[in-house]
Amino acid sequence: MDVMKTVIQRVLEASVAIDGEVHGSIGHGYMILAGINDSDDEATVTKMAGKISRLRVFSDEAGKMNRSVLDVGGSVLSISQFTLYADCHKGNRPSFAKAGNPDHAEKLYHFFNDSLRQCGITVEEGIFGADMKVSLINDGPVTIILDSEEI
Repeated sequence: MDVMKTVIQRVLEASVAIDGEVHGSIGHGYMILAGINDSDDEATVTKMAGKISRLRVFSDEAGKMNRSVLDVGGSVLSISQFTLYADCHKGNRPSFAKAGNPDHAEKLYHFFNDSLRQCGITVEEGIFGADMKVSLINDGPVTIILDSEEI
């Protein structure tokens, strides 16, 4: 069974530009690449958003990763990313056959962003399917790969 996939980067700042114009930007928080599969549903996406909102990867006073994005008042820049499903087993050109059908994936991508907002997080987002230029300053660096099988 395939799963929803996310790459979560703790950032000092992040932005996404489309056609040379900044479409969304945040200060400290997470830049999330989100991949949706056809087997994903609203329950999976809601669970993923809840897990991400509670991840404790921001430093406390002692320097330990012990605070969530909510605890530090951080935001999220969410970017749809079908290439997380790249299958490179055969040849040198990746197959993206395991990525979700665009209509299904777009609906759940927006539901994911709304679910993060319902957790109390400010969310900026790219445009589904657009050619986007993402800029970020990774803090740490801290990068977490999380899929729905792990939650």
